[in-house]
Amino acid sequence: MDPLVVDVVHFYPRENSQPHYTIKFEVINEENPTTAIVRRGQPFNGVVRFTRPVDENEDTVQLVFTLGDKPQMDTQGAMFLKRDVLPDKYNWTAKILDVQGDTISFEVSTPVHLPVGVWALRVVTRVKSSQAREVYDFDQDLYILFNPWNPDDQTYMEDTNLLQEYVLNDVGKVWVGPIKTTRGKPWFYGQFDSIVLPATMFLLDRAEIPFHQRGDPIKLTRAISRIVNSNDDGGVLVGRWDGQYDDGTAPSEWTGSVEILGQYLETQQEVPYGQCWVFAGVVTTVCRALGIPSRVVSNLVSAHDANSSLTVDKYYTETMEELDFDPNNPQGADSIWNYHVWNDVWMARPDLPAGYGGWQAIDATPQETSLGMYQCGPAPLEAIKQGVIGLNFDVEFMLASVNADLMRWRKDPDSESGYSMVDTNNYHIGRMILTKKPFVFDPLGDEDRQDIIGEYKYREGTASERLALMNGVRYSERAKRYYAVAANASNDVTFKMRDIDTVPIGKDFRVIVDIDNISNEGRNIKAAITATSVFYNGVKSELVKKIEGKVFVGPQKHEQVSILVKADDYLPKLVEYCNMKISAMAIVDETKQSWADDDDFQVLRPNINIKFNEDLILNQPVTAVLSFVNPLERALTGCEFRVSSSGVAGRALRVPADDAPPRALVSAQLPVLPNKLGMISFVATFKSAELKDINGAANVEVFEG
Repeated sequence: MDPLVVDVVHFYPRENSQPHYTIKFEVINEENPTTAIVRRGQPFNGVVRFTRPVDENEDTVQLVFTLGDKPQMDTQGAMFLKRDVLPDKYNWTAKILDVQGDTISFEVSTPVHLPVGVWALRVVTRVKSSQAREVYDFDQDLYILFNPWNPDDQTYMEDTNLLQEYVLNDVGKVWVGPIKTTRGKPWFYGQFDSIVLPATMFLLDRAEIPFHQRGDPIKLTRAISRIVNSNDDGGVLVGRWDGQYDDGTAPSEWTGSVEILGQYLETQQEVPYGQCWVFAGVVTTVCRALGIPSRVVSNLVSAHDANSSLTVDKYYTETMEELDFDPNNPQGADSIWNYHVWNDVWMARPDLPAGYGGWQAIDATPQETSLGMYQCGPAPLEAIKQGVIGLNFDVEFMLASVNADLMRWRKDPDSESGYSMVDTNNYHIGRMILTKKPFVFDPLGDEDRQDIIGEYKYREGTASERLALMNGVRYSERAKRYYAVAANASNDVTFKMRDIDTVPIGKDFRVIVDIDNISNEGRNIKAAITATSVFYNGVKSELVKKIEGKVFVGPQKHEQVSILVKADDYLPKLVEYCNMKISAMAIVDETKQSWADDDDFQVLRPNINIKFNEDLILNQPVTAVLSFVNPLERALTGCEFRVSSSGVAGRALRVPADDAPPRALVSAQLPVLPNKLGMISFVATFKSAELKDINGAANVEVFEG
């Protein structure tokens, strides 16, 4: 008798996908799906048909699963099909469920710590009485992913309801913009799109992560933070912050991750251009596709501590002109970003003492190297909150991002270090840390906004918050020196810059500084106020307006200085995202007391309205109308909308629009063919030569015909 010859192997892609929570992947929903997608540590079913009937006493059937081209112990599983097998969470098993004629139905169980990826299957058959064997190589894809629903998986989330948001939700929001005008920018993650898993496998290979390490979410997410930027290793996105994007796509134009990952897979080249929320959006897509719970996190007023002092230091000349470099750190100055976006990923941390599992911060935006590469994290939020900077990975950098003190220094020939302390602000950095609230999506408003600052730090000014920061300072010699100087300074004039709340684009605004002399003698004060346009990472673009002068404030008296900034002053100088920085500084002649403060705000732009002129019916064409009112006193030229949606054919659609006169309606029509039932989301962006970074989103229900 010859060994069995395999006719067909089938893994029931659709049936297995229900208990494995993989039913949303597009390839599972094709007419005759051939790709199977399952989660580790959980049984899945298959069937093998041979060219002759099976004789259970004589025939042996062996399944050999392998990952990568050089399988080792961790990346290979070989087992014989048997009747009486008990599943075991640490080993591969294959159990016969039924034998009918030429067909065997079986159930495979995989180890719960298995590396994730595309596994290959070889079926080897023998007859007991002979040495001859037949080998069959299965030629379809079998993806095995992380299983956060399984209590033994390192990515397990106890509240499994939250996995609907952090693994299965394919649309979200990223909060961008300065603290007073921050708003949620809709982002289409699209992790179930047919190109995302292949693109993810390509980028893991590009990052050269050994196959046997791909089951460890700690190593994997650290590598993902490195490979989503292109700095070291031909990663996905080229970061750029200078407004020059003509040879690529401007960061503000992207509507989601699918187009980026598709371009990366197709060209096998880095994709221009990304900024922090684009990196973070792609990271969430990759993590959710692999089954690692992930969320996008925005830190409003984010510190970049370039010299590990746990402070952000600003330096001024003797006359209080701000220096744009750090005299104590030639490598680079500290900076403050209006906001910075990174990711939290969820996992247990068996490599650390108990209590540091749960959410971990990773950051794919290249800022500082960590162990020689542009990578950051995973840093446990609990370690950041407690100021425990010795734990892996990059806790110190993340602690400074959310909780550094802002210190201002003025050149002072009489001081031992050459600089004297102007002031120190404990409240400035890390004002809010925002993410999308689970189970809510508000396309036009902010009902879906959740402030998770309490997970990153204690409330500002509380004893616990100071203790956590000082806990970090205690471990850093450099930080100790900075904090020692901050302890002594006396002042008898108070200064306060008034907040600017909202400025709609095209409107004037005024900056006011209140000065109170609380001494019993008059004070002569030199003061200056400037308004500058800035990129969101804190880099200045152009001076918009500046005033300087002297003011006398009598004993126990109040005065104010102010500057009016007109629309015509700032409109020609606005850069992307329309961020403005107001800075004020002052010196008291008699006491040499100095003061400085600055404030960021964003000139507000309208949202895109997305409307449909009739109900959406499955597979029936309908027209979407995209519109907003031009807020400027000048025409808009070179207008284009971009739209992404999970429920229509064609992933990212571009629609040119006519030039729009001043204050007129800008609109375009987009033919849409819905191909999915239920609620679908649309995400849109708009650009023109005069106005960029306009966003909008809508949720719409698609009905049966």
